Amino acid sequence: MDLAELIGLRPVPCGGLLVALTRRCPLSCAHCSTDSSSTASERPDPEHLLRFVGSFGTEDRPEVVMLTGGEPLLLPELVVSLAGRAHAAGSRVALLSGMFFARQGRVPDRIMRAITTLDHFSASLDVHHEREVPRGEVLRVLREVLDAGIPVSVHLTGTGPDDPYLAEAVADIRRAFATEVPLLVNEVRPLGRAVGLVRETPPGPDGSVAAPCALAAWPVVAFDGTVAACCNQWTVDRRPVPPHLRLGHIAADDWQAVRARSLGSPVLRMLRAVGPRRLHARYGTSPAPEGYCRSCHALADRPEVLAGAARDAGGRVGELLDRLGAEQQLAAGPTALVRRLGCARYAHLVESPRTEEYDRR
Repeated sequence: MDLAELIGLRPVPCGGLLVALTRRCPLSCAHCSTDSSSTASERPDPEHLLRFVGSFGTEDRPEVVMLTGGEPLLLPELVVSLAGRAHAAGSRVALLSGMFFARQGRVPDRIMRAITTLDHFSASLDVHHEREVPRGEVLRVLREVLDAGIPVSVHLTGTGPDDPYLAEAVADIRRAFATEVPLLVNEVRPLGRAVGLVRETPPGPDGSVAAPCALAAWPVVAFDGTVAACCNQWTVDRRPVPPHLRLGHIAADDWQAVRARSLGSPVLRMLRAVGPRRLHARYGTSPAPEGYCRSCHALADRPEVLAGAARDAGGRVGELLDRLGAEQQLAAGPTALVRRLGCARYAHLVESPRTEEYDRR
């Protein structure tokens, strides 16, 4: 599975499942959105998680399971077990790592065994990671993983399109791999330990135009086993999760129940198709709060908006709206999605273009 296919599935309702295996991480990056640390102990119960992934059916499975953290490779045996259960249903498995183990000069055998069970392996890289794990060591490990036959990518993060770090790091990765290794380039958001490092994002669209929310497409297993409908860290960490964004808990629910709630929810259908601010503009009796995600969370206190969504997006009409919204974003492709949600200047790198195409840009 290459990065473009992985990102391309992102707008597909229940096309993937995100799993936060642990909040623990041996690194202490200043911008960490999950506020992970070496002492953090939050993690889903492994038996509950294995049962949940084992409930996938061959006809209703997510196409991909994305394992994240904290640092998921602190639990390599669990990664292997989860990958086995997901593969049994036909799902593919990807993992994002902070690369703590690259500092050891060689990849430990138990970690390499976990990596080679994957269908895609991604490494996080940014100026904060590089203070603890040198870039050269990260690139050396990526070459080792590539040589083992596993597709790889780099998730590169900077402060914005003009960040000189991004330009220099992209050039260095291209020198090392040409176009073998695609990149997903994002900008630091004011979440977790990054609050105060960067400015708040400006308010989203005013509601006069549709702004679909791809982040509400894939269910997310949070650190305490709660299943949320949105991967924004603000939602993943908030307790209680706003009712319209809560899909269940892995201790009590299986994949079929979570999937049915996600696909059948009129408000989630509308969020995926037109976005929260459009919902407020269409059905609300008072202005939406500033900010795209804040306006989504505020829906919990706007019964008139929820009622309007239920009226217009229930039944077959809602199913059609959800499907058409996903199809439009799929047709636009992964570059268009990253241009909207990531760092627009580098969005084309997600598709790993041929060398001559890259050189012309």
